[in-house]
Amino acid sequence: MLDCRVSPLDRGSLGRASLTRAAVFIALGVILGATGCRRYPQPKITTDAERQGREIFRYDTFGDERFWSDTAHLDSIIDKRIEPVEALKLGLKVDMDKLNLAKFVGHNPLSSGGTKELLREDAVVGLKATFTEDGHLDRVGITCALCHSTVDNAMLPGIGHRLDGWPNRDLEVGKILAKLPIFTPEQVAVLEKWPKGTYDPRFNFDGKSTPLVLPPAYGLAQIKNETYTAEGPISYWNNYVAVTQMHGRGTFVDKRLGVNIVQNPDLVGPKLAALRAYQHSIPAPEPPAGSFDRSDAAKGKVVFDAHCASCHVGGTLTDNNSGVLHAPSETGMDSAYAARTTQKKYRTTPLRALWQHAPYFHDGSAEKLDDVVEHYVKVRNLQLSKEEKKALVQYLKSL
Repeated sequence: MLDCRVSPLDRGSLGRASLTRAAVFIALGVILGATGCRRYPQPKITTDAERQGREIFRYDTFGDERFWSDTAHLDSIIDKRIEPVEALKLGLKVDMDKLNLAKFVGHNPLSSGGTKELLREDAVVGLKATFTEDGHLDRVGITCALCHSTVDNAMLPGIGHRLDGWPNRDLEVGKILAKLPIFTPEQVAVLEKWPKGTYDPRFNFDGKSTPLVLPPAYGLAQIKNETYTAEGPISYWNNYVAVTQMHGRGTFVDKRLGVNIVQNPDLVGPKLAALRAYQHSIPAPEPPAGSFDRSDAAKGKVVFDAHCASCHVGGTLTDNNSGVLHAPSETGMDSAYAARTTQKKYRTTPLRALWQHAPYFHDGSAEKLDDVVEHYVKVRNLQLSKEEKKALVQYLKSL
């Protein structure tokens, strides 16, 4: 049993180990039947809508198997090439509460047969598969959880209890897409350069590439717009992603973008309310005990209120709930992504659980909170002492 006093998320990712070492770790974990305690509480489900939304968020593909299997042939890639170790190196996560160790071992955990067994058990977070009567992989689709859930690493790196709403900052979306036969060599070269934990939601429309850091889907109950450029409320973005990015069977129309996709039956629209209800039920995770200095954080709040609170306002810590947007030049942000959107501006990010989801800014250009502070000191010409900067970082860690 892991010591719950130490965050499993601090134990590192699989990418830091060699393939051979990772294989040994997985084999040992399976042989020993390793178990792990749950450090972070699950969202409290209080309504039928939230319960339905959880199932949608975790397991509903909206019929996107038509694209991922019939067009992109992701099922063939998994069937022939993706072993469990490789899947973990690509940032895919395994829900240990769905994992049947005996069956997993029986299907060779170091071959693609092990991956297919994980899919058969619904243990791969964000992937949903169906199988033929004789047990062969038939079709594969993706769900919201692929990008917006992770695990707590309670068993091994990449294997643990599910954490819905936490962005999967290990996910190599670009490298996964680059394996598909539907992209040209030129597109593959672009996709392979996307940093882990990023995705470009316009790439399939304009071919340009400014990958964005995957945002958290927790702490949204009081937030009106989820996206970096605030093009619409949360259900607008859920619909955009489900139809235009996941390639689900649904309807999405936005004349500003020149997008007019109408599909019947609509497998997305009727589910948006429940999906939002579940997302609203997921609280931002509290910072772990001892992860910040409380005395310095109190001093940092004074600095924050004096220099940051004009934009990070109220309980939501964003002025976007009042409709405010900012030109990239106002905050020293790279304008490339904003230029590809309808708003051409960025919203003020609502600050929630900053301790959890580095890197920062829409493009991940700030690796640490210290870098965030230094960025604004320079751009806004803030006259902060070394001690004030340190205190401000501690306050940000406390949010």
